[in-house]
Amino acid sequence: MPNDPDASAGADAATAPLAETAPDHGPAGDLARRLTDELNRVDRDMSHPNSQPHDAATLIVIDRSGDAPKVLLGLRHQRHKFLPGKFVFPGGRVEVSDRGVATATELDPRVTARLMMRMRRPSPGKSRAFAIAAIRETFEETGLILGPAAGDGAARHDGSPVSFASAGVRPDLAPMHLIARAITPPRRPRRFDTRFFALDAETISGKVEGIVGPDAELIELVWLPLTEAERLDMPPITKAVLAELEHRIAGGFTHDLPVPFYQWIGRRFTRSLL
Repeated sequence: MPNDPDASAGADAATAPLAETAPDHGPAGDLARRLTDELNRVDRDMSHPNSQPHDAATLIVIDRSGDAPKVLLGLRHQRHKFLPGKFVFPGGRVEVSDRGVATATELDPRVTARLMMRMRRPSPGKSRAFAIAAIRETFEETGLILGPAAGDGAARHDGSPVSFASAGVRPDLAPMHLIARAITPPRRPRRFDTRFFALDAETISGKVEGIVGPDAELIELVWLPLTEAERLDMPPITKAVLAELEHRIAGGFTHDLPVPFYQWIGRRFTRSLL
């Protein structure tokens, strides 16, 4: 689950020129300053040996059917070394096998283009793998089937390992929105280069029961309005992305909106736009 409390950029991303800097005036500029200031106030241990960040993807499932949008968050088990007892979005590392997953639809070309910005060895296939990983990890951690699936989507997990492939899930990529990118600062114990996606809850076609529980990675799932979700005990970057999501919804929630990129430059977090 790569919702690291601290997200920043890899070596080549940090040295590349910014695609666009955050506005320094108006509501967007105020948002950028507030979020980066909050991230920079966090006291973090940066005494570990440096390492390259792992590619990762996270998914915000959002329910916009009511008056106030709600998001899905999971509570991590206290026994986990990474983010114990924190509320997070489902997510995890991108696997090589994600590139070969058959999908019901493909990403919007504008999402693919932004995913490829400032990417090491960019390609549409690599961009696609990030989106598939977000859906796969959400399935493995919550049991939610996002997109058409073969067989019974309401099957019960019997304790054996959950297989995304055997469930016949065909991810629905066209409705996916890219919300943010963030990379863990150097010298942290774990580093991730994470893409945060959002997908509407109406794409849920089923659920495998019994995956979330007292002995699982996520012990509880909650649906909360954005303003209530921000009050939970969660990593700072999760709160920042929630604020970005709210700002994006207010701006029309379209693929044409720029995507914020959080990275560590000059001993502090910066926010640029992709």
